[in-house]
Amino acid sequence: MIEVKNVTKTYGKKQNAFRALDDVSFTIPDGASVAILGKSGSGKSTLMHAMSGLDRPETGEVLVDGVDILKLKSKAVDTFRSKKIGFIFQSFFVQANESVYDNVSLPLEIAKAPKRARRGKVMKALEAVELDEKVRSKARNLSGGQKQRLAIARAIVNEPRIIFADEPTGNLDSVTGQRVEELLFGYNKEKGVTLVIVTHDEDLSTRCDIVITVKDGRVESISENGTKKSVVAKEGGRA
Repeated sequence: MIEVKNVTKTYGKKQNAFRALDDVSFTIPDGASVAILGKSGSGKSTLMHAMSGLDRPETGEVLVDGVDILKLKSKAVDTFRSKKIGFIFQSFFVQANESVYDNVSLPLEIAKAPKRARRGKVMKALEAVELDEKVRSKARNLSGGQKQRLAIARAIVNEPRIIFADEPTGNLDSVTGQRVEELLFGYNKEKGVTLVIVTHDEDLSTRCDIVITVKDGRVESISENGTKKSVVAKEGGRA
């Protein structure tokens, strides 16, 4: 479960201050697929960064499985993320000059997984995204769709309980984007992993169990797409 409580994030100071998140609160149940939907500048990516510990808001709490990650020291947050959370970004962020194998192995190295166990985990993740035949290829030689599948393999190699995907199909053509969507939602259903997708794509959001719409740093609405999973909205009209 992810609980976001009264989170506020401001960039800049005094007259240049900009409130990216304004007293945001909601709860996401385990195993849900969630779309954080909003236009550019709405605060949706800032919200994902706060939820995952990539950024620290001035006030509020973010509890993941009961642990307030905002109270953890930097090293503890890094360790927590490496074991609990996987990330997929629009721009892939793969290491171009490294092999496919080394890209996927990186989270295991950060988590200090035993070397003996790494190869099996890496190959399992690559097989899941149908890239096992590219294991020794340099990442720079992959197509855009292959790079995004590589990013998915890297995100799932540690078998995280939560996956954050920031515009995961934004740089892909429609056919390749559809394939990436199937991989993500398939993994969500098969493994019971919580999937949080940051997007401006309303069509993509309709595939999710829950849609959290963000506007001007506030949660404008929370809706459920035909699921019995519940989202707890807080008082004050800010969800």
